[in-house]
Amino acid sequence: MTTDRTLSDPAGRGSTSVDPTRLATWGLAAVLAALVLPPLVFLVQGSLTGTEGEITLRYFRRIFADRRLFESVANSALFAFGSAAVALLFGGFIAWIVERTNTPLKALAYLTTVISLGTPYVLYVSAWLFLLGKAGPVNALWRQWTGGTDALVNVYSLGGMIMVEGFLWSPLVFLLMAATLRNANPELEEAARMSGAGVWETIRRITLRLSLPALLALALLVFIRALEGFEVPALIGLPGRVNVLTTDIFLDMNAQVPPDFGHASAYSVLLLAMVSALLYFYGRLSKSAERFATITGKGFRPRPFDLGRGRFATAAVLILNFILLLVAPTLILVWASLLPFYQTIRASAFHLLTLHNYQVVLASTHYLELLRNTLAIAAGAATVTMALTLVAGWLAARRQRGAWALDQLAMLPLVFPGIVLGVAVMQLFLNSPVPLYGTIWIIMWAFVIRYLPYGMRYSYAGMIQIHRELEEAAGVSGATAFEGLRRIVVPLLTPALAAGWLFIFLLGARVLSLPILLAGPSSQTMAVAMYDLWSNGQGPELAALGLLWTALMTAIACIFHVFSRRNAIAT
Repeated sequence: MTTDRTLSDPAGRGSTSVDPTRLATWGLAAVLAALVLPPLVFLVQGSLTGTEGEITLRYFRRIFADRRLFESVANSALFAFGSAAVALLFGGFIAWIVERTNTPLKALAYLTTVISLGTPYVLYVSAWLFLLGKAGPVNALWRQWTGGTDALVNVYSLGGMIMVEGFLWSPLVFLLMAATLRNANPELEEAARMSGAGVWETIRRITLRLSLPALLALALLVFIRALEGFEVPALIGLPGRVNVLTTDIFLDMNAQVPPDFGHASAYSVLLLAMVSALLYFYGRLSKSAERFATITGKGFRPRPFDLGRGRFATAAVLILNFILLLVAPTLILVWASLLPFYQTIRASAFHLLTLHNYQVVLASTHYLELLRNTLAIAAGAATVTMALTLVAGWLAARRQRGAWALDQLAMLPLVFPGIVLGVAVMQLFLNSPVPLYGTIWIIMWAFVIRYLPYGMRYSYAGMIQIHRELEEAAGVSGATAFEGLRRIVVPLLTPALAAGWLFIFLLGARVLSLPILLAGPSSQTMAVAMYDLWSNGQGPELAALGLLWTALMTAIACIFHVFSRRNAIAT
């Protein structure tokens, strides 16, 4: 019978020394606790501490006495709900077309998704502002057609925010829903078809009902992420005077001197409580999905719907999705990057086209420094996160005593919206003797905290696929537990570790909400620089910088993917 001692003393030598895996468990728990708990403590403390160090509730009373709170909460809820609905409608329908029908051109959906997920949020939002702004081609064509001066689309509105945020999240919805539909047993659908049900009736009465728990969980996940979103509210909501909770926190920290830390901390605590409650319900919904499992060990083989001539209509939907989410934003960015100042697409503007913006970006030592900062922060955070979660995931998967604490601590940062974690880490280091504020190290620290849950999921999911008998065989041959981890587990786990590293690296390279609060003059990242360029009216230079940066990130992702596949094959 296998016991907990197997990992530390697999050969049964009966050593009386302290179990090294237990020491590793509690040591790693202490490290994770030191990472994730102090920001939470200082955030709550900051919300309850007055300017003279006294305990007070005046920040919370001030928030609830301000009528703008209820406006911000209502805007945040409508924004998150609408964004989730748009993302589910687009992403879910595309996932069904790709996974459950015989539609051609399915590769377009994956190409759209991969490139969209690799584009910085600031750049993607800016592209839609170029397209739908007053000087954008959509409103220009409308005015030319009608002969009037009114705009067809007011993107600087709550509706514009919902549309752009929904498009931003639809690729993720596509990936997650595709996995759900790919693993759904089609036997019940086929039984319905044999009983005379049509395609759409089968979808409504069978497919949607079986997928309902996954759909609700995914809808709640997108709702939470939109609720804590920052890029769209900052670039679209603030100019349109549509305030949400995240921009209220940002304005408390940046729109006044000195920053109102107490008020921002109290706002952050409220948003933290809302996200925590929603994540609780998300966990309940995710667990309930098991009751709807339809995959068995007998004769499971997914078969797509034959749409007949209707497959050409669904192929047109895939082409529309490709144009809407990828081609149109990319083309408008290319157009903007070739102009000295942005103007709508027209024949009279072609003589202004120039490569000057690209020359400025490529020749600038400032952008070279931003490149080094961003790569160092993203790579450092990804490496530290995967190293910590590799050991944590191994101990949790092997059911070591106390390993439950590792899983709980690693998943705790899920409750932190990006802007809230930025305020919390700022509070921590402003009250710390360690001089990290304003350096790249504080941003890297915050990124490690932020992405621990993602690293843990990648590591744990890969770990449970590796049977412990391989480590036990190594132990019988005289290897220690950690030698088994290094020589057996890590090589087999390389694809999962590489995927987790790349995912965290790409997120760190494009996110704005954390570095915008923590970056100093010499520690800015590309996302912060792009936001500053947009705020300063330098849209064409932003477009050139963003396109070059996206091309670099895409190349890194492709190279890393090829390297990981070769390494996995060699292993």
